[in-house]
Parts: sequence; C-alpha cells; structure tokens
Amino acid sequence: MKKPILLTIATLAVIVTLSSFMSVTRIIKHIFSNKSAVYTAPANMDYAGTKSLYDFTMKSLDGKSVNLDKFKGKKVVLLNTASACGYTPQYADWEKFYKEHGDKVVVLGFPANNFGNQESGSNQEIASFCQKNYGVTFPMFEKIDVVGDNQHPLYQWLSKKDLNGWNDQAPKWNFCKYVVDEKGQVTHFFASAVKPTAPEFLKAVGL
Repeated sequence: MKKPILLTIATLAVIVTLSSFMSVTRIIKHIFSNKSAVYTAPANMDYAGTKSLYDFTMKSLDGKSVNLDKFKGKKVVLLNTASACGYTPQYADWEKFYKEHGDKVVVLGFPANNFGNQESGSNQEIASFCQKNYGVTFPMFEKIDVVGDNQHPLYQWLSKKDLNGWNDQAPKWNFCKYVVDEKGQVTHFFASAVKPTAPEFLKAVGL
C-alpha cells in the first residue's frame, strides 16, 4: 500500500477517534453536571448596551423567516431540542404548557445535533417527528448548532455574558431552557431536567 494512502487512512482514524472522544467527553460532562441547575439574572440588572431577542431573525422548520420581535410583550422560553434523547418526552410537557399559557409565555424550539448525535434528521424529518409523536404546535425552527465552533449567533447571545449582560451558561445537553422577558432580555437559564411544572420555572415566568 502506498504511503499517501496509509497517511489518509491514519488521518481518518485520528479524526474518528477525536470525534468519538469529544462525544464521550460531552456525555461524561452531562452525567456529572447539575441537570436541575438554575441561573438567574442579578437583581436590577442593567442591560444597557446589550442586544435583545428582537435583534434576531430565524428560519422556521418549513424555511420561513421569522423575526423574533413578533414576540414583544411576552415572556419567551427557548429550548434546544432533540428527537432521540432521554429528555425528548419533554416535548409533551412543553406542548401542554404552551397550550395553557401561550397567550403570555411563548415556547420556541431549536433542534440541535450537538449532543450524542441525537438529532441527526433533516428539518422535514424533525417536523414530522414532533407532530406525529407529540402534536407540537409551538414554533419550531431549523436545526442549528447551540454550542461549538459553529454556534449560532442567537445562542452566542444567550450564552455569552459580554453579549447578554450576565449569563455565561451554554447548553450542556438537550432541552436546556432560557427565559427571556417582555423586553427581550435573558433573565434565567434552566438545565435539562427542569420541567415547566417546576416551581422555580413557574416563578421565573410569573405564573
């Protein structure tokens, strides 16, 4: 076998190994992380000079542009979702919450394949899965990266304190939640295990 071919095979093996290592590392971090953690903005937080949710335009699962300023005047919960995760049944919890409180608190879903390769499908497959299995009616958006080198600007804003004013918590697994207030500013971060029935979440959204 020629040397260039051997080098190519060796390079591919290294890439696969590194990729597997990174996946395992993320899983280990998730296992040992506080899956019920809650982070809250400081009292009397001054958001001067920071962006808001309303500065972003996203694409829905069916490819339509949605300016997030359409949610002005309501609290907003942003979820990074996945179709093959232990937390995937939360779709039902958040759909129930949205049906009961959607006039005051909007739920937005952002599929991401950053954790455990648990959202590998296309936008069309994700849409079909959500509707068929959980009857999801809350707004769902196209698949993005919520962490990593290709982290979407929306999630950069949500997870970098120099952009949002205080929070530096990025998702550590699927179904982490950010709460944004009626003025478009980040007020809370909740880890994966927190459901919409949790007292601390209901307090965060004023219910």
